[in-house]
Parts: sequence; structure tokens; C-alpha cells
Amino acid sequence: MRFFACLLTASLILSAPLHAQETARPHAPRTLPRPSTLDDLFDRLAKAQSEDEATGITSLIERRWARSGSDTADLLLSRASDAFDAKDYPLSVELLDRVLALQPGWAEAWYRRAIVFYQLDDPVGAMADLYQALKLEPRHFGAWTGLGHIYLSSDDKPHALEAYRRALKLNPQSSTVQLIVSHLDHDVDGVDL
Repeated sequence: MRFFACLLTASLILSAPLHAQETARPHAPRTLPRPSTLDDLFDRLAKAQSEDEATGITSLIERRWARSGSDTADLLLSRASDAFDAKDYPLSVELLDRVLALQPGWAEAWYRRAIVFYQLDDPVGAMADLYQALKLEPRHFGAWTGLGHIYLSSDDKPHALEAYRRALKLNPQSSTVQLIVSHLDHDVDGVDL
């Protein structure tokens, strides 16, 4: 028994200085990495070296855009997306109308409703919503691409090319938009001799 008491005392004595050092030494606060702002993400997107890298960055940007700051609006947007995926476009528009009543300054909601209007064969409504989205977030590369599609479908190639070029300026690694721009460059500007 005495042996265990000595062992316990020795262990306390040996651990005491260590414990005293731990409490006497202030712990340096752990600094977490600063979250990237949208500006930071757009800078990274402009400098991306590959389409895969750009895709990861655009995904981060789109996740930021998909948050309004209102749990109710975010839930309604999620339900509108589910309705869209189920091809229930009227319900999707109704839900997005409610989102926009709650959050009229949310560019992503305008963009999403524009997509639904386009599916409902309402290019005028889609274009109006895309312009509103771009008024609120001029860097919305999806809205620029959407405008390009609408202009192209109405055979307005010069305006389509301009919209696609703006999308490409924001997201230079988008191979789909690069391909469209290269074809439209030839159609609109002709071939340099």
C-alpha cells in the first residue's frame, strides 16, 4: 500500500511542474482561415489555370449566391428548385414569386425565376428577370450566359456574342462558353483575311 502511495505522490510531483507550465503559459488563440469573400472568389476564378479549378470556384460562388440570409427564403428557393426538377414549372414560379416578395434584392432568386420562365417559353419574362439579376449582381456569369442563350434563340447573334463574352470574362475557363464564342466570333465578326 505504501508503494502505491509513493507512486501517486511521485506522479503528482512530476506532473505538477508540467501542469503549472501549461497554466502559466498563455495559449495562443487559434486563428481560423479567413473565409473568402465573393471578391476573393472572383479573383481566384479569373486566375484559375484549368476548367476543373474554375468549376470548384464557381461552385463556391454559386453556394454563396444560393444563401439569402433568410431561412424562409432559402427554404422556399429549395422547394422551388425541387418543383423545377420535377418539371412543375407553375409551382416553381409561384414559390419564386414568394421568395422575391420576401427578398427582392436577391439576385439568385431573379436568376432562378428567369430559368423557369425560359422553360415556360416566356423569353420576355426570362430576359426581364435576368436583367434584374444582373442589376443586383453584375458578375452573375450564369445570368450573362442565360442572356446569351435568349439572344441566340432569337437569332440576335451580336447581342448573344456580347453576353457570352461578358460571361467568359468572368469565368474564362468555361469551355462551353468558349466554344459558343468561337463560333459566334466567326458568324458575327467574319473571318480576318
